[in-house]
Amino acid sequence: MTTKMTTLVVDLDQTLLRSDMLLESFWSAVAADKTVPFGAMTALCIGKPRLKHYLAKASKIDFATLPYNEVVLDYVRAWRSKGGRTALVTATNQKLAEGVATHLAVFDDVYGSDETCNLKGEIKAEFLRCQYGENNFVYIGDSKHDLPVWKIAAGSVTVNASPKLRRQTDGLSNAEHLRSSRHCMTAYLRLIRPHQWSKNLLVFLPMLAAHDYSVDNLIHAFASLLAFCAVASSVYVTNDLLDLTADRAHPRKCNRPLANGSADLAVSAWLALGLLVVGFAFAFILGAGFCGVLAVYYIITALYSLYLKHIAVVDISVLATLYTLRVLAGGVAVETLPSIWLLTFSLFFFFALAAVKRLGELVDRRENDDQGSKVRGYLMTDLPLVSNIAVSSGYVSVLVLALYINSEAVARLYNTPILLYGQCMILFYWITRIALITHRGGMHDDPIIFATKDKASWLSFALILAFFGLAVLP
Repeated sequence: MTTKMTTLVVDLDQTLLRSDMLLESFWSAVAADKTVPFGAMTALCIGKPRLKHYLAKASKIDFATLPYNEVVLDYVRAWRSKGGRTALVTATNQKLAEGVATHLAVFDDVYGSDETCNLKGEIKAEFLRCQYGENNFVYIGDSKHDLPVWKIAAGSVTVNASPKLRRQTDGLSNAEHLRSSRHCMTAYLRLIRPHQWSKNLLVFLPMLAAHDYSVDNLIHAFASLLAFCAVASSVYVTNDLLDLTADRAHPRKCNRPLANGSADLAVSAWLALGLLVVGFAFAFILGAGFCGVLAVYYIITALYSLYLKHIAVVDISVLATLYTLRVLAGGVAVETLPSIWLLTFSLFFFFALAAVKRLGELVDRRENDDQGSKVRGYLMTDLPLVSNIAVSSGYVSVLVLALYINSEAVARLYNTPILLYGQCMILFYWITRIALITHRGGMHDDPIIFATKDKASWLSFALILAFFGLAVLP
């Protein structure tokens, strides 16, 4: 590319930035104020420039953590090092464009959209003709909307362009093509978190507890599993969209697909909606009762993501309820409602695991010497209490299991029910070990996800199944 031109003009969305500032500002604004979608619709009725202006004012973007395209950024720095001028010219609102430029400190000029003008396509081309003169600048862009600009530029630089767009720009003078890491299917697979689907196996518990393994029950239970996996993944994607800023500032969550820019915001929003539709399509097959339970699960999960996860004690209570709702839904799916024993055990057991999750977050803060801030509503001084909640609730769940083993229902279902007490001993061990690992700072994941990767947990699970099988045998 020739460098005789003094000005290199750079686009922002999907060019300098591996994201879209309109969507970034929308999700940032919604995270801060849940009424923003209504204001955004009103602004959009006036026009897209007004929408961008509204979202720019309502959002709180951390420009330091945005997913910048290092290939483009290096190109801009190299241009400046040779004495050339640089300009950021974008359809993004002027306020946000200035925020990006201030953080990067590599641009001489910054021009963005205002309340009445959307600086894009033909409008951008005309602006650049007036500002720099035709054939007196080099332009870096990424889409077909930049073609009017490239036609009057002295040089054309594309970023991750499609084959068709590359052919179109190759017909122009001094065309150059930059490639960088793009959005990929593996990123979207990570985004929906299939490793979290193991939690949804709880829908099989009522069928297992009732010892009713008919083909119809297996089909219904599997359909309920698919429904919960789809809806849960929809919530995970939505939660990541709302938590963009927080995730980018987190030492581990910054590697999530949306936070690091490997997944597209628009595609991800549609993915969340699509998964929700698929989940309720399976629910519809299983009947109105299952649809109702799944709807309650989704509503509570959404409230948890938006508000409840920040309220101490309420958060772990809600998490325990969500786990127990899976058990209840599994019973509705196979038309075998879980016993009060199973539901009570589930509430106490999953209350313990939810407390372990919060305990792990508090220990992480302690290890990082972050003593002053809150973790989801908890203070560092609450750590001993949260630890006691986790252990005591877990032990109560084992007590409930022991009382159940001594009930008449067990005598009817098992030939040697006394062997089930072996399960109590295994659970005592597992709960205590999980709490100990967490207290020592070794719990970096959700405890259930940790269990899927932990050999001792797998052995414990195998022994529980063995005691179950031996108790059933004649």
